[in-house]
Amino acid sequence: MKDKIRSLYFGDSSNAHHYRLFLLGFDLLTIAFFIVSSMVETGSWVRVADLVIALVLLIEFQARLLITKSKLRFVFKFDTFADIIVILSLIAPIFLDNLAFLRVVRMLRLLRSYHMLAAMRREFSWFKANEQIIQSSVNLLIFIFVVTAVVFVLESGRNENISNYLDALYFTVATLTTTGFGDITMDDTLGRMVAVIIMIFGVALFLRLVQTIFRPTKVEFPCESCGLNRHDPDAVHCKHCGVVLEIPTEGDWT
Repeated sequence: MKDKIRSLYFGDSSNAHHYRLFLLGFDLLTIAFFIVSSMVETGSWVRVADLVIALVLLIEFQARLLITKSKLRFVFKFDTFADIIVILSLIAPIFLDNLAFLRVVRMLRLLRSYHMLAAMRREFSWFKANEQIIQSSVNLLIFIFVVTAVVFVLESGRNENISNYLDALYFTVATLTTTGFGDITMDDTLGRMVAVIIMIFGVALFLRLVQTIFRPTKVEFPCESCGLNRHDPDAVHCKHCGVVLEIPTEGDWT
Protein backbone atom coordinates (compact mmCIF):
# COMPACT_ATOMS: atom_id res chain seq x y z
CA MET A 1 0.00 0.00 0.00
CA LYS A 2 2.79 2.42 0.91
CA ASP A 3 4.60 1.78 -2.38
CA LYS A 4 1.41 2.39 -4.37
CA ILE A 5 0.79 5.69 -2.62
CA ARG A 6 4.41 6.78 -3.07
CA SER A 7 4.18 6.00 -6.79
CA LEU A 8 1.16 8.31 -7.05
CA TYR A 9 3.15 11.20 -5.60
CA PHE A 10 6.50 10.58 -7.30
CA GLY A 11 5.89 8.14 -10.18
CA ASP A 12 5.69 8.80 -13.92
CA SER A 13 2.66 6.65 -14.75
CA SER A 14 -0.52 8.14 -16.20
CA ASN A 15 -2.33 7.40 -12.93
CA ALA A 16 0.35 9.35 -11.02
CA HIS A 17 0.01 12.32 -13.38
CA HIS A 18 -3.78 12.27 -13.09
CA TYR A 19 -3.60 12.04 -9.31
CA ARG A 20 -1.22 15.01 -9.03
CA LEU A 21 -3.40 17.03 -11.41
CA PHE A 22 -6.40 16.17 -9.23
CA LEU A 23 -4.56 17.46 -6.14
CA LEU A 24 -3.58 20.59 -8.02
CA GLY A 25 -7.17 21.23 -9.08
CA PHE A 26 -8.45 20.49 -5.57
CA ASP A 27 -5.97 22.93 -4.04
CA LEU A 28 -7.07 25.66 -6.46
CA LEU A 29 -10.73 24.90 -5.75
CA THR A 30 -10.35 24.97 -1.96
CA ILE A 31 -8.39 28.23 -2.02
CA ALA A 32 -11.09 29.83 -4.18
CA PHE A 33 -13.81 28.45 -1.87
CA PHE A 34 -12.11 29.78 1.26
CA ILE A 35 -11.78 33.24 -0.27
CA VAL A 36 -15.40 33.34 -1.45
CA SER A 37 -16.83 31.85 1.77
CA SER A 38 -15.05 34.54 3.77
CA MET A 39 -17.06 37.16 1.90
CA VAL A 40 -20.53 35.64 2.33
CA GLU A 41 -22.75 34.61 5.19
CA THR A 42 -22.34 31.00 6.22
CA GLY A 43 -25.20 28.61 5.61
CA SER A 44 -25.82 24.87 5.80
CA TRP A 45 -24.24 24.34 2.37
CA VAL A 46 -21.02 25.99 3.59
CA ARG A 47 -20.93 23.71 6.64
CA VAL A 48 -21.37 20.65 4.43
CA ALA A 49 -18.67 21.84 2.04
CA ASP A 50 -16.37 22.46 5.03
CA LEU A 51 -16.76 18.87 6.20
CA VAL A 52 -16.23 17.40 2.72
CA ILE A 53 -13.07 19.45 2.23
CA ALA A 54 -11.86 18.52 5.73
CA LEU A 55 -12.34 14.82 4.96
CA VAL A 56 -10.41 15.02 1.67
CA LEU A 57 -7.62 17.06 3.30
CA LEU A 58 -7.38 14.62 6.17
CA ILE A 59 -7.10 11.60 3.85
CA GLU A 60 -4.47 13.33 1.72
CA PHE A 61 -2.57 14.42 4.85
CA GLN A 62 -2.51 10.84 6.16
CA ALA A 63 -1.27 9.61 2.78
CA ARG A 64 1.67 12.06 2.85
CA LEU A 65 2.42 11.11 6.45
CA LEU A 66 2.41 7.41 5.54
CA ILE A 67 5.00 7.71 2.76
CA THR A 68 7.34 10.22 4.41
CA LYS A 69 10.66 8.82 5.55
CA SER A 70 11.12 11.07 8.58
CA LYS A 71 7.73 11.42 10.25
CA LEU A 72 9.11 13.61 13.05
CA ARG A 73 10.57 16.07 10.54
CA PHE A 74 7.31 16.01 8.57
CA VAL A 75 5.21 16.80 11.65
CA PHE A 76 7.32 19.82 12.60
CA LYS A 77 7.33 21.41 9.15
CA PHE A 78 5.55 24.78 9.02
CA ASP A 79 3.29 23.80 6.13
CA THR A 80 2.29 20.68 8.09
CA PHE A 81 1.16 22.89 10.97
CA ALA A 82 -0.73 25.01 8.44
CA ASP A 83 -2.54 21.93 7.09
CA ILE A 84 -3.46 20.79 10.62
CA ILE A 85 -4.79 24.24 11.54
CA VAL A 86 -6.85 24.40 8.33
CA ILE A 87 -8.35 20.95 8.97
CA LEU A 88 -9.20 21.86 12.59
CA SER A 89 -10.75 25.15 11.46
CA LEU A 90 -13.04 23.22 9.11
CA ILE A 91 -14.17 20.83 11.86
CA ALA A 92 -14.42 23.41 14.67
CA PRO A 93 -17.78 24.91 13.57
CA ILE A 94 -19.43 21.60 14.56
CA PHE A 95 -18.66 22.47 18.18
CA LEU A 96 -18.24 26.27 18.02
CA ASP A 97 -19.68 29.21 16.16
CA ASN A 98 -18.00 29.76 12.80
CA LEU A 99 -16.12 32.84 13.99
CA ALA A 100 -14.37 35.18 11.62
CA PHE A 101 -10.90 34.09 12.66
CA LEU A 102 -11.76 30.44 11.94
CA ARG A 103 -12.77 31.32 8.40
CA VAL A 104 -9.82 33.59 7.76
CA VAL A 105 -7.22 31.22 9.23
CA ARG A 106 -8.05 28.95 6.32
CA MET A 107 -6.08 31.39 4.19
CA LEU A 108 -3.11 29.38 5.44
CA ARG A 109 -4.17 27.02 2.69
CA LEU A 110 -2.50 29.54 0.41
CA LEU A 111 0.78 28.04 1.60
CA ARG A 112 -0.15 25.04 -0.51
CA SER A 113 0.51 27.31 -3.47
CA TYR A 114 4.20 26.45 -3.19
CA HIS A 115 3.37 22.75 -3.47
CA MET A 116 1.17 23.61 -6.43
CA LEU A 117 4.09 25.41 -8.08
CA ALA A 118 6.25 22.32 -7.67
CA ALA A 119 3.52 20.15 -9.18
CA MET A 120 3.05 22.52 -12.11
CA ARG A 121 6.80 22.55 -12.69
CA ARG A 122 6.71 18.78 -13.13
CA GLU A 123 3.54 18.63 -15.19
CA PHE A 124 3.69 21.65 -17.53
CA SER A 125 6.64 22.72 -19.66
CA TRP A 126 5.15 26.18 -20.29
CA PHE A 127 5.15 26.83 -16.55
CA LYS A 128 8.89 26.21 -16.25
CA ALA A 129 9.55 28.79 -18.97
CA ASN A 130 7.57 31.45 -17.07
CA GLU A 131 8.12 30.21 -13.54
CA GLN A 132 9.71 33.34 -12.13
CA ILE A 133 6.86 35.63 -13.18
CA ILE A 134 4.19 33.15 -12.05
CA GLN A 135 5.86 32.58 -8.68
CA SER A 136 6.18 36.32 -8.10
CA SER A 137 2.49 36.72 -8.93
CA VAL A 138 1.59 33.97 -6.46
CA ASN A 139 3.74 35.58 -3.77
CA LEU A 140 1.96 38.89 -4.39
CA LEU A 141 -1.49 37.31 -4.07
CA ILE A 142 -0.50 35.43 -0.90
CA PHE A 143 0.86 38.64 0.62
CA ILE A 144 -2.30 40.61 -0.20
CA PHE A 145 -4.70 37.96 1.10
CA VAL A 146 -2.72 37.35 4.30
CA VAL A 147 -2.60 41.08 5.10
CA THR A 148 -6.30 41.30 4.28
CA ALA A 149 -7.01 38.42 6.66
CA VAL A 150 -5.19 40.22 9.47
CA VAL A 151 -7.16 43.43 8.82
CA PHE A 152 -10.45 41.50 8.69
CA VAL A 153 -9.82 39.56 11.91
CA LEU A 154 -8.79 42.65 13.87
CA GLU A 155 -11.41 45.08 12.54
CA SER A 156 -14.50 42.95 11.86
CA GLY A 157 -17.02 43.89 14.54
CA ARG A 158 -14.92 46.89 15.65
CA ASN A 159 -15.07 49.01 12.51
CA GLU A 160 -18.46 49.55 10.89
CA ASN A 161 -16.77 50.19 7.54
CA ILE A 162 -15.27 46.68 7.48
CA SER A 163 -18.17 44.25 7.68
CA ASN A 164 -16.86 41.51 5.38
CA TYR A 165 -13.68 40.19 3.81
CA LEU A 166 -14.20 42.22 0.63
CA ASP A 167 -14.18 45.46 2.63
CA ALA A 168 -10.89 44.43 4.24
CA LEU A 169 -9.47 43.54 0.82
CA TYR A 170 -10.52 46.92 -0.56
CA PHE A 171 -8.88 48.78 2.34
CA THR A 172 -5.69 46.69 2.06
CA VAL A 173 -5.23 47.25 -1.66
CA ALA A 174 -6.04 50.98 -1.33
CA THR A 175 -3.39 51.25 1.40
CA LEU A 176 -0.74 49.15 -0.34
CA THR A 177 -1.07 51.09 -3.58
CA THR A 178 -0.94 54.38 -1.59
CA THR A 179 -4.24 55.39 -3.24
CA GLY A 180 -5.93 56.08 0.10
CA PHE A 181 -9.46 56.97 -0.99
CA GLY A 182 -10.41 57.67 2.63
CA ASP A 183 -13.87 56.11 2.47
CA ILE A 184 -12.67 53.33 4.79
CA THR A 185 -10.49 54.47 7.68
CA MET A 186 -9.33 52.99 10.97
CA ASP A 187 -11.02 54.68 13.93
CA ASP A 188 -9.39 52.76 16.78
CA THR A 189 -5.82 52.63 18.11
CA LEU A 190 -5.21 48.98 17.13
CA GLY A 191 -6.50 49.55 13.60
CA ARG A 192 -4.36 52.62 13.14
CA MET A 193 -1.27 50.72 14.29
CA VAL A 194 -2.06 48.00 11.73
CA ALA A 195 -2.43 50.67 9.04
CA VAL A 196 0.94 52.17 10.02
CA ILE A 197 2.62 48.75 9.76
CA ILE A 198 1.01 48.15 6.35
CA MET A 199 2.16 51.54 5.11
CA ILE A 200 5.74 51.24 6.40
CA PHE A 201 6.52 47.61 5.60
CA GLY A 202 3.72 46.53 3.30
CA VAL A 203 4.03 49.22 0.65
CA ALA A 204 7.75 48.57 0.15
CA LEU A 205 7.23 44.81 -0.10
CA PHE A 206 4.19 45.24 -2.33
CA LEU A 207 6.11 47.44 -4.77
CA ARG A 208 9.03 45.00 -4.75
CA LEU A 209 6.76 42.06 -5.60
CA VAL A 210 5.07 44.04 -8.38
CA GLN A 211 8.49 44.94 -9.77
CA THR A 212 9.60 41.30 -9.87
CA ILE A 213 6.50 40.44 -11.93
CA PHE A 214 7.11 43.01 -14.64
CA ARG A 215 10.88 43.04 -14.38
CA PRO A 216 12.24 39.65 -13.23
CA THR A 217 15.46 39.91 -11.21
CA LYS A 218 17.02 36.80 -12.78
CA VAL A 219 17.31 35.47 -16.30
CA GLU A 220 17.44 31.84 -17.43
CA PHE A 221 20.75 31.14 -19.15
CA PRO A 222 22.65 27.87 -18.50
CA CYS A 223 26.37 28.26 -17.87
CA GLU A 224 28.30 25.98 -20.23
CA SER A 225 30.89 25.23 -17.54
CA CYS A 226 29.01 24.60 -14.27
CA GLY A 227 25.38 24.53 -15.40
CA LEU A 228 24.17 27.40 -13.17
CA ASN A 229 20.90 28.41 -14.80
CA ARG A 230 19.90 31.72 -13.16
CA HIS A 231 21.94 34.90 -13.44
CA ASP A 232 21.57 38.64 -13.01
CA PRO A 233 20.35 40.19 -16.26
CA ASP A 234 23.56 42.25 -16.60
CA ALA A 235 25.94 39.45 -15.51
CA VAL A 236 29.21 39.16 -17.47
CA HIS A 237 30.69 36.28 -15.48
CA CYS A 238 29.05 33.27 -13.85
CA LYS A 239 28.96 33.82 -10.08
CA HIS A 240 29.60 30.14 -9.46
CA CYS A 241 32.60 29.37 -11.69
CA GLY A 242 33.62 32.73 -13.18
CA VAL A 243 33.24 31.72 -16.83
CA VAL A 244 32.39 34.55 -19.23
CA LEU A 245 28.69 34.57 -20.12
CA GLU A 246 27.06 35.85 -23.28
CA ILE A 247 23.53 36.55 -22.11
CA PRO A 248 21.35 38.07 -24.87
CA THR A 249 19.81 41.40 -23.78
CA GLU A 250 17.35 43.83 -25.32
CA GLY A 251 19.06 46.97 -24.04
CA ASP A 252 20.00 48.75 -20.82
CA TRP A 253 18.64 47.14 -17.64
CA THR A 254 19.49 50.13 -15.43
